[in-house]
Amino acid sequence: MSTSELTPMTKIEVVVASDDVAEVSALMQSLGARGYTAITGVAGVGHHGSRGGRLLFNDHDALTLLVTVVAPERADGIVAGIRPLLERTAGVMFVSPTAVSRADYFV
Repeated sequence: MSTSELTPMTKIEVVVASDDVAEVSALMQSLGARGYTAITGVAGVGHHGSRGGRLLFNDHDALTLLVTVVAPERADGIVAGIRPLLERTAGVMFVSPTAVSRADYFV
């Protein structure tokens, strides 16, 4: 299979506090995402300072990376839905074009 045989899609990645994961994942699914991958305990440095990865006693302060892939026509709705959340809490969203080999998994 060559890359020319892949189906164009849009990848949306959102890093949020663990307390916001349920809201973001529900929003993604309600606006057309068939699923998502959640990676917990991510770490980084940004506008809100340094955030550690895996915490021993308190997972509420941990960060989670949610990744979903959707058809391009669904991306605008998901992005518009997540932006208000990111305006009131710490987090970041990345949106990029991607391509998949099994398009039926995502539509």
